[in-house]
Amino acid sequence: MTSTLPSSVPDSQLGLSHSEIQILRQHQQIALQNQPYAHSSASTRGRGHARTSASTSRAASAASSGHNGRLVLDPGSLAVLGQHFERLMAAIQNRVEQLTAQTQISTINQSSRAGAAMAAADAEIARFHAIIRQIDELETEFDKVRHIRDIVKGFRARVEGLERKMDARHARR
Repeated sequence: MTSTLPSSVPDSQLGLSHSEIQILRQHQQIALQNQPYAHSSASTRGRGHARTSASTSRAASAASSGHNGRLVLDPGSLAVLGQHFERLMAAIQNRVEQLTAQTQISTINQSSRAGAAMAAADAEIARFHAIIRQIDELETEFDKVRHIRDIVKGFRARVEGLERKMDARHARR
């Protein structure tokens, strides 16, 4: 019984940048380390786990060693890696959706606060205009009262002058 080595591909043929290759290797290692070794008895039919475990162990070992610029890509590790990336992408998508929802809530709240602040500012401006209008009305009333006061002073001075004249006439008699 001959064992075939998992196939490998030179890093340069993957079309990935150095950082992308590092991410791929890292996640391949994580995926193979997190792979469940327990399978249901119906799928193994009493044959055990030796084939799967040995294959994935070799793949994990080879993936971690890097094979001098080559990345191990056997069908078993590719399936595990594919499932890992699907879960990873689903988790990322879920987080993006959570952050989007939080952003929308924050935007709505901020908009509400801004709207409330604008309404409060508008109310204060209207109140300010009403105060200015009242001040103008009071100044007009003040001017009217001053004019009336001046007229009353004038009449009072005349009356006092007439009283003095009358007193002087009565004193002469």
